[in-house]
Formats: sequence, structure tokens, C-alpha cells
Amino acid sequence: MFALLKKPVRAKSKPLETVKRTLHVGTRSMPLTIRENRRATRITLRIEPGGRALALTVPAGLRKHEIDDFLDRHQGWLLTKLAKFSAENPVRSGGRIPFRGVPHRIEHTGTLRGVTEATVVDGEPVLKVSGLEDHMGRRLSAFFKKEARKDLEVLVARHAAAIRKPVKSVSMKDTRSRWGSCSWDANLSFSWRIVMAPPLVIDYLAAHEVAHLKEMNHGPKFWALCRELCPRMEEARKWLKQHGSQLHAIDFD
Repeated sequence: MFALLKKPVRAKSKPLETVKRTLHVGTRSMPLTIRENRRATRITLRIEPGGRALALTVPAGLRKHEIDDFLDRHQGWLLTKLAKFSAENPVRSGGRIPFRGVPHRIEHTGTLRGVTEATVVDGEPVLKVSGLEDHMGRRLSAFFKKEARKDLEVLVARHAAAIRKPVKSVSMKDTRSRWGSCSWDANLSFSWRIVMAPPLVIDYLAAHEVAHLKEMNHGPKFWALCRELCPRMEEARKWLKQHGSQLHAIDFD
């Protein structure tokens, strides 16, 4: 008779750690999330969209002093990169914020009732906001969400008709990791913050997600279709790469 073979007992691997702390960068106090990754071979530092937080991915088991040394060495890099994010929140009476690519001055009307509207006063683009001043950010974000839906529903319908693909739904979110998404069952989702970008960029985003209805990938056929729907695609992508993070940085809360 043969003895039963027993599988060797593997030692349980130590659970991966996620640590949250605050990192001081110049005069800023930045939330920092440190995540261990067993597949990581080096430290990766990323500034989250909007410049509000930092994320650090490290190899599993890396010692604390090695992480601290890395962060100290990259203080200069962080200062340079974070400099483009204004520390002053423009969502206030007298502040300026873009709407469809045009800077608008925010004007609190002082009245409790009334709609938020984009208008022109003495030749200057203005966003008039009523209600309590403490609720200004909430009212502006609601206005932008409504206007973004208005623009994107028209653009999506146009592009979807061009490739003869149905769209199940169009929704607005405040995502920070990506500007839009397309599910397998034709549900399209967009960040309403895109309404602050120029019309060309809004059109490109709609074309990008509609193209996924036919090409659920980022291969050559997808980009060719995207360019067909939005001929100025490269110009729009360049704008989004240069200015997109600044739109995420605006605090409406």
C-alpha cells in the first residue's frame, strides 16, 4: 500500500497593508494613501485627479524609512506638479470658473429664490447664483450637471446615429478617475465637470464613449472611428490632458 501523499502546507502570506497619512508639501497638507502591491518592483507616486490627494504604491514589505526617504527626495517634484493647482477655491462670489470653455464670474444674487443661470452683464460672462451663499457650490454643481446632460444627450444621439448603434441610457457622475465610460449593455456615463471644457472637448468625449459601442477597446479601429466622429480629436485630447486636472481640482462641496 502506498502512504497518502499530503500537500505541503504553505505559510499564509502577510496581508497587504493600506496606510493613510498626511504629507506636508511646502505649505500644503496632502492626504496620502500608501498601498502595498506584491507585483510592484518599485515605488510609484501619483497625484490624484484634481490635485487633492496623493497615492503611493510600494512593493510589499518595504520599510517605512525607505518610503520616507523616497517622499523626501520627491518634494521638489511634488511642489512643481502641485503648483498648477490653485490653493484658492474659485467657487465664491466674485470667483471665476469656466463654463463651456469661457471663464465666468460668479455673482451671488442675494435672493433666496431664483434659478442659477449663465448670462452676460456689461459684456462680461456671469453665472448668477441665488439661495444661501453657503449653498453656492451645491447650486452650481446642480446647474453644471443639468447643462452637461443637455449637451451630451444631443451629442451622443448624433454620434450614435452616425454609427447606427442604440444607446440605453446617459448618466452624469462626478468621477475623478475617468471622464466617461461605456458598458457592454450600452449605458454611457460622463463626468458632468466636462461642461466646463470647450465645446470641442465635450464633443470629443461624447464621440469617444459612443465609439465604444462598436469597438469596446482602445485599438486602432477604435481610434480611427473616434477620429471619424470627431475630426479634431487630437486637439481635444491635448486640451483635456493639459487642463482636465484643473477642472477636477475645483471644489463644489
